[in-house]
Amino acid sequence: MLAPWAKEEMEHAVFKDRRLNYRLTRLLSDLGERPQASIPAACGGHAETAAAYRFFDHELATPEAVLQSHFERTRQRMAEQPVVLLVQDTTELDLTRPHQQVAGAGPLKSASQRGALLHPLEAFTPDGTPLGAVWAQMWTRDDEPVALSREEKQRLRRKAPFETKESFRWVEALRAAREVAQQVPQTTFVCIGDSEADIYELFQEPRGATPVHWLIRAAQNDRLLMTPQEKINSAPGETSDSDQSGSDEQRLRAAVLASPVLFQKEISIRGRDQKIKCKTGSRDQPRESRTAQVEVRAKTVQLCPPDRARVKLAAVTINVVLVREIDPPAGDVPVEWLLLTTLPIESAEQVRQIVQYYTVRFMIEVLFRVLKSGCRVEERRFEHIDRLLPCVAVYLIVAWRTLMVCRLGRSSPELDCEAIFEPAEWKSVWMVVKRGPPPTTPPKLGVMIRLVAQLGGYVNHPGRTDPPGPQTVWLGLQRTRDLAWAWTTFGPGAPQPP
Repeated sequence: MLAPWAKEEMEHAVFKDRRLNYRLTRLLSDLGERPQASIPAACGGHAETAAAYRFFDHELATPEAVLQSHFERTRQRMAEQPVVLLVQDTTELDLTRPHQQVAGAGPLKSASQRGALLHPLEAFTPDGTPLGAVWAQMWTRDDEPVALSREEKQRLRRKAPFETKESFRWVEALRAAREVAQQVPQTTFVCIGDSEADIYELFQEPRGATPVHWLIRAAQNDRLLMTPQEKINSAPGETSDSDQSGSDEQRLRAAVLASPVLFQKEISIRGRDQKIKCKTGSRDQPRESRTAQVEVRAKTVQLCPPDRARVKLAAVTINVVLVREIDPPAGDVPVEWLLLTTLPIESAEQVRQIVQYYTVRFMIEVLFRVLKSGCRVEERRFEHIDRLLPCVAVYLIVAWRTLMVCRLGRSSPELDCEAIFEPAEWKSVWMVVKRGPPPTTPPKLGVMIRLVAQLGGYVNHPGRTDPPGPQTVWLGLQRTRDLAWAWTTFGPGAPQPP
């Protein structure tokens, strides 16, 4: 039986052949029910497994075509929200094999690692509930000539047009966000990126008739600001002849640091280990998990454009928010965010909202974890990359669904659980976990999520307040589907014999 949510998600499938539309819905239902299982185990038979691999090998089954209906459903969900955060980020899909490598896979961080890259634009509500993807790009890198030195490679990259560079994907995602903002004008959209998105060309990108906002963490804290004299001498839309040198007061971070403190805030900091010891940057240093007290400042500045060989850039005016830890532990690196945005900063409440919006960016990292650990996309055995990437697209929808169920249990715990779960699912889980007959009325979603998570290893002892995490939920959902199958096949929900 097809999962109802899979049928709803694929109702706008674009394949002209109805058999392909059905097969995609069947795959989404099967892989969504057992995300950690192998494809043969999830499909449940030789004929279904062969049909699945034929679909991934079909010339029409591209990642874009697989995701098209999901994109449309995401737009419908976004239209119901007053504010939507569109988070973009890149993750590597490491497909390195010990013997035979995946044909078509390219180099990753090193030539010995082979795989592909995924850059989605995912929609979230301000409280972190995922709404789905609105755009995604997958690609592989070409092998660089071995004979070239490091300096020669850097020189070639500097000369290459910006549109041909890998970093152009950040601008493409912003353009996709701008297009969505025009299609759903009643919703306010904020496109969020980490420090990799700190690209001057992105700041100059048109925002559309219904403006899309952006919120970027700065990577270049020492960007030059336009001086008062340069602002007078530069006509609108023109750049100054600045030599890109200036005092500390003309630098971005120093200018914002000189602004008054708007408010202080307590935030939770997640610890991390140092991955590469030779790196000395503050973001590469280890730190302990802790609760930190930060002070927040904000300022409107005009950035001095960088020099480009092929194009002359104009100065841009942006708002900057600085979040800085007041008293970090001895020997630990202080937390500091320098956020660049088009969102207003006229009041402390608006600045506070900007900080809250950026904390949601971490949810895309959680989505990548669900995709790789929960759906095990890097362990799928395909001989060619063209067959693997459509499979990744299907699992990207499965990962969204898993994370959405987990987050709804936190944001909407009083919701009726039948908004997510079928009667056979919640009744069978209730009987197994509670060891008694199910109630006559469906339990609340918050209660049901904890029961499902218990099947995945969540210890729901009396008085526990922290909600289940994605891992226990995705493990529990897999067991939930098995219990529901037993319930409807030979359990209380099975058809009665004549």
